[in-house]
Amino acid sequence: MNPEHAGEPRSEPPTTRIRLDIAYDGGNFTGWATQPTVRTVQGAIEDALAVILRRHAPVASLVVAGRTDAGVHATGQVAHLDLTPAQLRSLDRPRRGKLAGRVYDGPASLGRRINGIAGLDGDVYVARSALALPGFDARFSALWRRYEYRIADTAAPRNPLDRHRTLWYPAALDVGLMNQAAASLLGLHDWAAYCKPREGATTVRDLEEFWWDRDTDGVLVARVQADAFCHSMVRSLVGACVAAGQGNLPVERLAGIRDELARGSEFKVMPAKGLVLVEVGYPETADGLQVRAELTRNRRPKLDVGRSAPGRV
Repeated sequence: MNPEHAGEPRSEPPTTRIRLDIAYDGGNFTGWATQPTVRTVQGAIEDALAVILRRHAPVASLVVAGRTDAGVHATGQVAHLDLTPAQLRSLDRPRRGKLAGRVYDGPASLGRRINGIAGLDGDVYVARSALALPGFDARFSALWRRYEYRIADTAAPRNPLDRHRTLWYPAALDVGLMNQAAASLLGLHDWAAYCKPREGATTVRDLEEFWWDRDTDGVLVARVQADAFCHSMVRSLVGACVAAGQGNLPVERLAGIRDELARGSEFKVMPAKGLVLVEVGYPETADGLQVRAELTRNRRPKLDVGRSAPGRV
């Protein structure tokens, strides 16, 4: 070693970022984030990665677009993983037989290998794995997250095949009142009354879309989109609309509860089983991804009560 550089920290080897698009049935998971002694989505995927990359440990932790709660499902979850050069090279296995000589896409094979360990009938599935664009961050580059919530009220059929992803509600609900309630909540606000606050985390969010309709089978479906959601926010919004749709809560009261910035007992938070993360939106260019990530990392200040800014519809 050159004595002039003795004592200087060694630079970490460069890494390559891989994007994973993931779907899962949340019924048997205790949420996304790894926890000791319980099964989680992150834990299941990272266990598979540990097997795949066992000769090149350790494996970096996954970074996710949105940490779903226990029992919540996903068809459009997004995460990223940083691989060292050795880990990336280990994915490039030569093809044999009739496919010999063809270029082998190691990053694309990672998802297939995870699925192979999870099993063909597993409750977590990697729909796609690929090299991420420069500047991509699954969490901070996201522009918005979109969820759906399914409710079969007494006007809808009760399909046992859908019981794991649909709430059966024991009363008739007025979709017109529920849409009025949902529309009254749109915009950039402090959602402390509709969240379980985390210490040091902001509860300011931009609720961009929120509306209800009945699916072809008569099941009520909420479509909810925001730049981000705080803990239990979607299930609280749904619960308030259900109370309005049953006639137990005046439509105008939902915005009043929000602006009081305090959780109360005027509506129930809905169970997790009806909730699905369906899509996460990102900028289409590397520059856009980087700019968005930098913007998101700057925490929003608390909004003054009564000065909530309008959001996008």
